[in-house]
Amino acid sequence: MRPTVPSWLRGRSELGVGALLFLLGVLVLADALTLGDTAGGRGPVGPATVPLVVGCGLLVVSVLLAVDVLRGGRGEAEAGEDVDLTEPADRRTVLLLTGVFLAFAVLIGPVGFPVAGALLFWGAAHVLGSRHLRRDPLIAAALSLLTYVVFDRLLGVPLPGGPLMGVI
Repeated sequence: MRPTVPSWLRGRSELGVGALLFLLGVLVLADALTLGDTAGGRGPVGPATVPLVVGCGLLVVSVLLAVDVLRGGRGEAEAGEDVDLTEPADRRTVLLLTGVFLAFAVLIGPVGFPVAGALLFWGAAHVLGSRHLRRDPLIAAALSLLTYVVFDRLLGVPLPGGPLMGVI
């Protein structure tokens, strides 16, 4: 037996997005209010300022979206969209991509970003249909090394180097 949806809720799936935005706004505000002022802080802007603005913005947008939906507003499909909504979702691809991302999260600590990133880039390309067995791993390794160098060396954002830490 299928659960019945109240008649006023049919065709108003955007209310779920509004509820999600509202919940996210509440979480951001609650987290921002736990941030304390730093003793060495300078000026009127503290660490909680941006999260407070973002949280309030999320609450305002969620309420405006809910009011619009309840007044009959609907999101329109993009004119250039080529997705056939009658076809079922490709769950296999989604699950494989999820596995690639989880493997990256597990491997980044022990093997470092350059190796884990190369596996992430190659795995995502393979799952999404690329079958160039020589080219894809080389491009993935180059992208991973370039990303590592840009973030770790140029931007000063430390990424785990793993066993390649002394080489790179």
